[in-house]
Amino acid sequence: MMILGTFDALDDAARDAVRAAGDTAFTEAGTFTHDQSVSAFTFRCQVPAGPDDGENEATRSAMAALEAHGHPYRLLRVAVTDMRDIKIRRKGRPRMTSG
Repeated sequence: MMILGTFDALDDAARDAVRAAGDTAFTEAGTFTHDQSVSAFTFRCQVPAGPDDGENEATRSAMAALEAHGHPYRLLRVAVTDMRDIKIRRKGRPRMTSG
């Protein structure tokens, strides 16, 4: 899950906290990447999903993770990728072709 937004009036302590946490991993707690001025951000988080969970449930969980950081923000866009739908091609394995 990726959430794009802008920070809304961060104080110096909050700005320093965002800079210090500089990681790009997808974790359940979420991590920020940001522009140089720490005004725009991308929040990345991993949302564990149950078999019946969909985009709405994932969005609610991601927003809760973002809220837990306590930084004021304005939301621009939310992007959901359901990893259950991703197909992984392994190197060295022949591709099946019909024909």
